[in-house]
Amino acid sequence: MKRIIAVALLAVVAGIAVSNVAVKAVEKKENTKVLRHIVMFKFSDSAPKEDVQKIVDAFIALEGKIDVIADFEWGTNVSKEGLGKGLTHGFNLTFKTQEDLDAYIVHPDHKTFVAMLGDKIADVCVFDYWAE
Repeated sequence: MKRIIAVALLAVVAGIAVSNVAVKAVEKKENTKVLRHIVMFKFSDSAPKEDVQKIVDAFIALEGKIDVIADFEWGTNVSKEGLGKGLTHGFNLTFKTQEDLDAYIVHPDHKTFVAMLGDKIADVCVFDYWAE
């Protein structure tokens, strides 16, 4: 009988601990909204592959040059839905505040990067949102 009570008590304590962890995870998520800055490129047909790679490398390098970038990831379009409108490369930057994104946009290294795009880009889409 003591063993059954001990097991039941342990189950209750474990349940409370798991519940507390879940509540803290929800609270953390609610208190840490981040601003996403999505950039997608369609390169011009005349852009040599070497130039495309230089642009990708330069974009990746911004993470190490601009300290307000909280996170950075990128990839190429692999969607099978056929709705990419020719956009081939996507970049997802994360910022903690609107002020951080504003500072990024006017940062000299970002401006230098944008200047190098020139006629290599046929289209670009930029989309910012607060992650929910």
